[in-house]
Amino acid sequence: MEARIRVVVAKPGLDGHDRGVKVVARALRDAGMEVVYTGLHQTPEQIVETALQEDADAIGLSVLSGAHMTLFRRLLELLAERDAADIVVFGGGIIPPEDIAELEKLGVARIFTPGATTASIIEWVRANVATPVA
Repeated sequence: MEARIRVVVAKPGLDGHDRGVKVVARALRDAGMEVVYTGLHQTPEQIVETALQEDADAIGLSVLSGAHMTLFRRLLELLAERDAADIVVFGGGIIPPEDIAELEKLGVARIFTPGATTASIIEWVRANVATPVA
């Protein structure tokens, strides 16, 4: 049996708007991926710890608070410190185009903006996150 892609989906910071992240988490799950949703108000430290405990292949962050540069940067730093930079980091939210380019330079693999379809997110994850060996 082929192992499934494992994705930790998280809502970092103080933002309490979680409808979109729950839709994405359910869509990934319905597409056959293992999904761990960490819930609201998570710190980058908590998210990285969960990803390591769950042996995640990817982390998806939903950020609507405007703190995307700080949150993604810290998450990537923590992954590097824990020798886990191979975990693919992607995200979504209301993020200005100039910040998307900067986040990609930092190592965020992809940012989805409002209006992205769940089908496009699923397709991207399947194409860009390595399927683990069973």
